[in-house]
Formats: sequence, structure tokens, C-alpha cells
Amino acid sequence: MNDSTPATPSPLSDELLARIRGRAAGYDRDNAFFTEDLAELAEAGYLRALVPARFGGLGLTLQQVAREQIRLAGHAPATALAVNMHLVWTGVARALLERGDDSLAFLLDGAAAGDILGFGVSEPGNDLVLFGSMTDARPQPDGGYRFSGTKVFTSLSPAWTSLGVMGLDSSVPDAPKIVWAFIDRSDPGVSRKDDWDTLGMRASQSQSTVLDGAYARPDRVFRRLDPGPNPDPLIFAIFATFEILLAAVYTGIGRRALELAVDAAGRRTSLKNDGRSLDQDPDIRWRIADAAIAMDGIYPQIDALARDVDELADHGAQWYPRLAGLKHRATENAKHVVDQALRVSGGSSYFAGNELGRLYRDVLAGLFHPSDAESAHSTVASAWLGPLTDPGPAT
Repeated sequence: MNDSTPATPSPLSDELLARIRGRAAGYDRDNAFFTEDLAELAEAGYLRALVPARFGGLGLTLQQVAREQIRLAGHAPATALAVNMHLVWTGVARALLERGDDSLAFLLDGAAAGDILGFGVSEPGNDLVLFGSMTDARPQPDGGYRFSGTKVFTSLSPAWTSLGVMGLDSSVPDAPKIVWAFIDRSDPGVSRKDDWDTLGMRASQSQSTVLDGAYARPDRVFRRLDPGPNPDPLIFAIFATFEILLAAVYTGIGRRALELAVDAAGRRTSLKNDGRSLDQDPDIRWRIADAAIAMDGIYPQIDALARDVDELADHGAQWYPRLAGLKHRATENAKHVVDQALRVSGGSSYFAGNELGRLYRDVLAGLFHPSDAESAHSTVASAWLGPLTDPGPAT
């Protein structure tokens, strides 16, 4: 991967990343939020990375931030995953702005001023994701909305100041709308559950958020869309930014796992091979080579798709299968590389405090993010074969 310094200097210094890595094991052990990491990342300007310079941000491109997220995830996966959600919203606002839509410009102003943005979309039992909602969005006389429902996997739950939510407005029975808006942390209708005790990605503290008539001001309601697949640029911007930055996080895990495998192969010795280190064992060398080949293949894919978003490339109907395929490949690729690294590193990696063991637990979270394996394959199949046809009534 090309790690050349971007035109805008990286906000993630080696010293900052070293401190973040030094805290990761403790956060995981204590099931604690990454408070110190977040404060340092904010101070370094990283939360403003995708905010254009004219709004007070660093003005990095999506391609540059994807590379930065690979680096951050290699030091602290849960920190990178949670920060991803804030970066996604700023990336969405930027992508819309670059396409002539300033409906989320207020997010860029807010992020430049220190707002931390959360993602309140996922709901228990809702596999429609962006295209449907079980949250009630009730219109108010002033043009605002009140949202009632439960959102799960709300990363940055202890820290977000503004939460992007979606809900279903059924006030006109034959014309329901998916409503997108932002609500403030201070709203009395917002609460969170202390329910984040997971296998991995523990520091993200992606607790459930309960909305009980939470109010969104009229100037924070930015979309009313028909349910189901929608060509609105917002959907593309969310999908593109989310899938690319998510792929970057899991690629960072794979990258670190390969580094640990190489280190283990050089340290471990074998009595069967006259006490020589395992980096001289043909089977171990094959596993490391296999992992390295896998990693080499994913970097240019992330780079290319991120650059295409930056440059407003037109892939037409192929955008969604390419993005879904990237996320699927990146997460499965990282899982494979971590597995190879475990086999190289031996039994010590099975202990809970071992970094590679933690990476193994963290990488499994990639299975559950949209697009999951089934959704990705369905999207790609439809792109190549067309949609499924109605078989008609059985005879």
C-alpha cells in the first residue's frame, strides 16, 4: 500500500497512535469507552478530517481518510470503528455538497465547532436498513418531528452530541415517508441502555438508544423519502462512505494481524527444526505469504473506490454492487488473515489479554455490518442477472 504523506499532513502522528495502542487492551478488558482516545483525536483535528477547509476542517479526501482509518484500526480497532460513524456523517455531508446539495452543510459547521455525530439507524429485527424503519416519526405543527423507537449498535453512545436518525411517518396512510433528521443529546426524549457487553469491539460502547418522542427541529429535518430502494443522493452518499470506511477499518485489523504473525514467526522456535525460528518453516512461510497476498489485494480496491467517490465518477447501476462487494471482501479478507496469523502465532494468542486474540474477537464484528454476506451477494446477483422474477401462482 502506498503510505506516502498526503498533501495535507496526517493528523495521526506516530506518537498519538502509539498512545492509542497502549490503551486498547485496557479498554477491552474493562469494557470501557475510549474516552482518552476520543479526546486526543478531537484535539488532533481528526474529527474534522473530512470537513472542507472552508468550513474549518482539514479538507482531507475520502481516499486519504480511508488510509488513515486503516492506520488507526491497526492500533485500536474499536476506537476506529466508533470514530467511523462520526466520519461517515461528515463524509456524507461533504459528498452531497460536492454534488450540489447543501442540505447537510449544518453538519459540517457543527463538526468544525466540536459536535460529535452518531448514527441512529439500525433497529432490532429491521433488515431493510436504509429502506424501512420501525421507528415512529410523528410530524409536528412547526415542521419538526418527534421520533419514538429503539436504535441498536449506536456507536459513540456515551459521547455523541447530535444523532442522525430515521423513522417512518405514517400520518398519511397511503403515502408513508422515511424521515431523516438530527436530534440533540440534551433532548429529554433520548436515553441509552447500558447493554454493551460483547465479544469484541468493546471500547466502541455501541449501546442501544431509546427515543421516546425525541424532537428534531425543522431545520434539522433534511429528507422525506419514499420507503424502499431510492435514487436520492443521500442514500448513495451514506452507502458509499459507510462501506468504504468500514472496509478500511477491517483492513487495518488484517494489516496488524499480519505484522503480529511475522513477529511471532521470528520469535518462536521449533525443536523439530533444530531450534530454528519458525520463519524458516515452509508451512509457516506459506501461511504468512498467503496472508500477505490477501492483504496486497485489498488496498488498491479501497483506494480506487474512495478516489472514484472523491472524483464524482459515474459507475451508474454498478456503484452499489461494487461498494457492497468491497465491504464483503474486506471483512472476509481480514477474518482470513487473522485466522492465518493465529495459526502462525500458536497457543499464546488464545489468551484473552493477547493482542491477536483481541483482533480475532474484533474482526468478527465485520460479519454483522451492512452489507452482510447475503445482502452483498443479492445486490451483485441482481446487477448481473437482473432482479428475481415473480414465479406466478403455483399450478
